[in-house]
Amino acid sequence: MVFGGSSIKLARVFGIRIGVDVSWFFVFFLVIYWLTGNYSDSLGSGKDTEAFLLGVISAILLFGSIVLHELGHALAARRLGIAIASIDLWLFGGLAKMERDTRTAGEEFKVAAAGPAVTLVIAAVCFAAASLIAGADQALDATGVEGSRLDPVVAVLGWVALVNVSLLIFNLIPGYPLDGGRIARSIVWWRTGDRTRATRTATRLGRGVSYLMIGGGVFIAIATGDVFGGIWLAVIGMFLGSAARQSEFQNEVQSRIEGVRVADVMDAEPVAIHSELDLDRAWDDFFLRYGWPWFPVVDAAGRLVGVVASESVESVPEQVRPSRNVASVMAADDAGAGLRVGFEEPLEALLGREGLARLGAIMAVDREGILRGVVTADRVRQALRPVAP
Repeated sequence: MVFGGSSIKLARVFGIRIGVDVSWFFVFFLVIYWLTGNYSDSLGSGKDTEAFLLGVISAILLFGSIVLHELGHALAARRLGIAIASIDLWLFGGLAKMERDTRTAGEEFKVAAAGPAVTLVIAAVCFAAASLIAGADQALDATGVEGSRLDPVVAVLGWVALVNVSLLIFNLIPGYPLDGGRIARSIVWWRTGDRTRATRTATRLGRGVSYLMIGGGVFIAIATGDVFGGIWLAVIGMFLGSAARQSEFQNEVQSRIEGVRVADVMDAEPVAIHSELDLDRAWDDFFLRYGWPWFPVVDAAGRLVGVVASESVESVPEQVRPSRNVASVMAADDAGAGLRVGFEEPLEALLGREGLARLGAIMAVDREGILRGVVTADRVRQALRPVAP
């Protein structure tokens, strides 16, 4: 799914930052509470502690499955040369944040289909493992969890298989920005050769699906009395509709700037500080002279190596600054910093970059990493502004 925002870092997997939104903790503990009750019914009385442990393990495996699903998207994107800023878990699932959109229908299909393919493999492996342990009939019983006396391992494997099948079916609903909607987008894109038209079609499908989910949620709450389930489905529908509208807006913006490169809007004469310059001179010659809050940092060859902020220099006592260089206090331009963009890339590659939101600018570099310019948020806004008739 394609939602999410800022997150708390948990780990790095294959060099990709894994984070969680605060809303994730609510769902995590809710799943544990719900599963503990189900496992209590399955295991019988007097095994509350074991039921709780199984609930915790199952919840971890659930969100592990979501991470693997998003890693499927992320690794497929990286194979196509699309950088991944992070993977975030939140209230309604996960999000692999790509630093640029796909450029062909084939790329779109490969990235969109990779996540569901991983989910299908997880479901098949868990069901096969449960079948090997207890037989296919017991594995099928395990997918229900409630009301059966099952081996704990089989019960967990069966539930994980079931929930991954459910996630697979939900994600394949043909409504953007769900995976099924992205697959539909790739098909329309392939048939028409028009990405803008394909995205518009897919987002409209997404909005239609959201209305069905909201209506279905209201019906479930009124007709069946399952108020919680109905409200939950309606809320998911509302978020899906909101994401579809946001994607539609982004599509219109991207169509407006099609053909515009980063080099077309960047300041081609950036002021940068050498990484070996001592902090005393950096403060006098740059921060006091220009009055800017930060500067890009380059090495002797002019390659971008990081960014240094005024507060980082100010945090060092004045008497120590002559003996410290800029490199010692700068924020390094590592893989997840999001501080750079290729100066020959399309302008749309900037949209959604964390560095642009955090600093108000992003550094444009060539293929060797040499700093070629700086793109500010103001210049991006000017490029996005509709041209007056």
